[in-house]
Order: sequence, then C-alpha cells, then structure tokens
Amino acid sequence: MTLKKIVHVIYDLLLFIGLAIVYFTEAVVLTLIPRRYRAKSIKSEIALITGGASGIGKLIAIKFAELGAHVVIWDIDKNGLAEVAEQIKKAGGKCWTYCCDIGDKEAVYHTAKAVQIEIGNVSLLVNNAGYVYGKTFMELPDCEIEKTFKVNILSHYWITKSFLKDMIKNNHGHIVTIASVAGLIGIYNCADYSATKFAAIGCHESLFTELKMHGYEGIHMTLVCPYLINTGMFNGVKPRLVPMLEPEYVAEEVVAGVLANEKLIVLPNILRYLLPFKSLLPLKMSWALMYHILKGPQIMMTFKGRKSNTTYSDNNSKYNEL
Repeated sequence: MTLKKIVHVIYDLLLFIGLAIVYFTEAVVLTLIPRRYRAKSIKSEIALITGGASGIGKLIAIKFAELGAHVVIWDIDKNGLAEVAEQIKKAGGKCWTYCCDIGDKEAVYHTAKAVQIEIGNVSLLVNNAGYVYGKTFMELPDCEIEKTFKVNILSHYWITKSFLKDMIKNNHGHIVTIASVAGLIGIYNCADYSATKFAAIGCHESLFTELKMHGYEGIHMTLVCPYLINTGMFNGVKPRLVPMLEPEYVAEEVVAGVLANEKLIVLPNILRYLLPFKSLLPLKMSWALMYHILKGPQIMMTFKGRKSNTTYSDNNSKYNEL
C-alpha cells in the first residue's frame, strides 16, 4: 500500500470517528429535549395519507387535520373515506378523499395528477397502506404474493415519484414510510409481508441518502417500524412478550415524530435495544435469539390469514397498516 493510500485510509477513519461522535452527541442532546420544544408547524401543509379510511392511517389523518394541515386521504373503502372526511370537517378541519387502488400503477398516477390539479402540491406524504395474506411460504398463491408487493412496496415508488418532483423543486417536504418490525426480522407466516417491509426500509434509506447527497436538506424523511398493531389485520395472533400496540398510541407517536423531524421511530422503544443483537451476534445465534424472544411460532400459529382473492376491491382486501 502506497503512502497516499495509507493517508486516505487514516483520513477516512478519522472522519468516520469524528462524524460518529458528532451524530452520537446530537442524538443524545435531541433525546434530552422534549419533542414539544422541537415541533414544527404543519399548518396549511397538504398532507396525503394512504390507507387513511381506518386504522392508524385514519388516526394520523385526524391528528394532522387538528394541527391545521389540509388532509388528503386515499383508500379503497368508500364508506370509510366518507366517515373520516365527515369527522374531520365537523371538527373544522379540511379533508379531501379519493378512492384509489394503490396496487394499480396507472390509478396511482391518475389520482396523483387529480390531487395536484384540484388541491395543490403534496408536501407531507405518509405511505401507510399495507396488506398481509398470512400463510406459510408454500401456501402463498402467486397472485397474493404479487398483490402484497404491489401494495406494500411498489406503490411507494409510484406514489412518491408522483409528488417528489414538487418537493425537490421547492426543497420542502416530508416523506413518512410506515414499515414494520417485520422489515427488520422475518416473522412466521409472513414471507411475503416481511420481504416487502424489508424492501420498504431499503427504499426509504436509499432515497434519504440520495436526497441528502444532492443537497435537499429541506426534505425530511421519517421511517416508522412498529410492532404488531391491534387493527384487526392479525386476528388470532397472541404476542409472546410484547403486547400488541394500540392504534392511538402508534398514531400519536408517528405524528409527534414527524413534527420533530425524527428520522427513525421504532415502537415499542425497547425493541431498539433488542434488534441490534441480530447483527452483533453470530448469525446462527442471533437468529435463534430473535426467534425465541420476539417471533417464536407460538405467537403466530393461530393467525389463519385470509382467503385468496385476485381483486383489490373486496372487503377482505381492505388496506390497513399493521
């Protein structure tokens, strides 16, 4: 190795250590400062939430409206959309709803264009809608695998591309990805679902890096990785150590995190300290540990999943986040 290469290696090492100290210090300081003192205003921002007719999507939409945002909700549940819009408008908020199958690329682009023309540029995007089938690997019908990927990850590309151009133009915006702890460790009966959540995390992190590399500091991104949420999509599941999260708690944490421009939200917070063992321990040991502590099959055995349906619009295919 030449002297020049040695100097470059030493420089990169010192730079890494220095930045690590800076960011670690920043994280500690921000942790000590309550969120309410770091909260930004989203008044008059146009906020779009997918899967907003029920579950945490609905709660996030309501909370954004209470904070003065102009809320746009996408879902395939027409009745649910009407109910949420009525609730928001009765409380004095502003809400627009669109019935959109986000598993259909052309429908996404068409609806996105309608939003831009009829309402304006979306500056706060929450990719929340999700789908789970819930069967073992060999029981997964091909059509259900494709559907899960279209809803849980491919739609993120179509939707984000639709609104990111204006965010870049104005160097202003916020993109929220509702992923899952299932995107950090594979879980039983969810070979398709976990794969899409791993992909959602990878997509989010890559886009975050891309925006920062190109200097778009005004576009913030928040990745949310919650444990199982009690929205009805995992009926029959009996978590072993950590109880299911309540939707109200998750929605409150998401909104608070967005207002504080937090980059990562893991719920419950204790999982932040358990999940690193997956990488720190030898592979065989880490998988066994995570399996027994978090995702032993006994917590999923009663999850029967759903019947296969090749359409996106029937009630069994309703999109919610878990």
